Amino acid sequence: MKYQTRKKAILLLADGTIFHGKSVGDKEGTVFGEACFNTGMTGYQEIFTDPSYFGQIMVTTNAHIGNYGTHKEEVESDSVKISGLVCKNFSYTYSRPSSDASLLEFMEKSNLFAISDVDTRALVGYIRDHGAMNAVISTDVDNVEGLKRKLAEVPSMEGLELASQVSTKEAYYYGAEDAKYKISALDIGIKNNILRNLAARDAYIKVFPYNASFEEMSEWNPDGYFVSNGPGDPDPLYDAIAATKKVIASGKPLFGICLGHQVIALANGVSTYKMHNGHRGINHPVMNLVTGKGEITSQNHGFAVNKEEAEANPDLEITHLHLNDNTLAGMKMKGKNVISVQYHPEASPGPNDANYLFDQFFEMIESASH
Repeated sequence: MKYQTRKKAILLLADGTIFHGKSVGDKEGTVFGEACFNTGMTGYQEIFTDPSYFGQIMVTTNAHIGNYGTHKEEVESDSVKISGLVCKNFSYTYSRPSSDASLLEFMEKSNLFAISDVDTRALVGYIRDHGAMNAVISTDVDNVEGLKRKLAEVPSMEGLELASQVSTKEAYYYGAEDAKYKISALDIGIKNNILRNLAARDAYIKVFPYNASFEEMSEWNPDGYFVSNGPGDPDPLYDAIAATKKVIASGKPLFGICLGHQVIALANGVSTYKMHNGHRGINHPVMNLVTGKGEITSQNHGFAVNKEEAEANPDLEITHLHLNDNTLAGMKMKGKNVISVQYHPEASPGPNDANYLFDQFFEMIESASH
């Protein structure tokens, strides 16, 4: 095997706990970020390119990573967004015939640093107990004190505005120009599969930067508005919250996913908070309180909407609850065409149980036009 002499590496958590491993390939490096874990059995390429993970060191709970390679169609943005990767067994070979490269080749092109041979079961158990926290992965194993000093300077995810670092710099269009519907989408970390789902329902989308005003988004005279997923704390997204307030006041249909859901809550005066370790995986159970049906969902968030405040808000109705911890997973505004969910109905990766939410959005647009 080519990489028999891989370098020793460590993962150092902010509280001083150390986990040992080896570098993937022959790369040396040091990267910082918030350590979090995803429980999905598949979908690593989509996870690595999801803008919502910007600034995070991803710990994968599945024992094998890289075994089915990568495919150029299975990306959720224009680049890798995670800071680094931690896994148990890294597969240098792959078996899926349709793949066009190994995960190692994909990572080398993206300059993604990873370590493997880590006891990820113990690490994930530790994060579950002690919460998501900043960490560093490094091959500089003899410089623990120096790494600790640098790690102490890394800002906490709480209060951190990251949408500006992943959002488009200029507005752009997606879909067929002659489509039936026009959607203005606020990009605070949008995934490609969200755009695919909107376009598949006969929509032409204009995607705006994170700090676009309502006036800029409405100038195009859209039939509805969308606020995307994204990374970081929603609280500092002042421009997005202000624009969302005006969208709500306009009466036009509005749909928000994940960070967009949190922005809609903040626009209604409902606060958000940083979770202990967040929800990240593709098998999260959600109850639809409107239909009484359960859904298996794809989730990726470290912040959540304050459920008690939402319940007390006369303008809001809770529509979905997370069945593992009873956190707020979806809501709508009473008397308004506004819906939002804390999870990912577009999946990629994950199940399609919640795909109906896109249909619901266009049903709102259709009814609002009559």
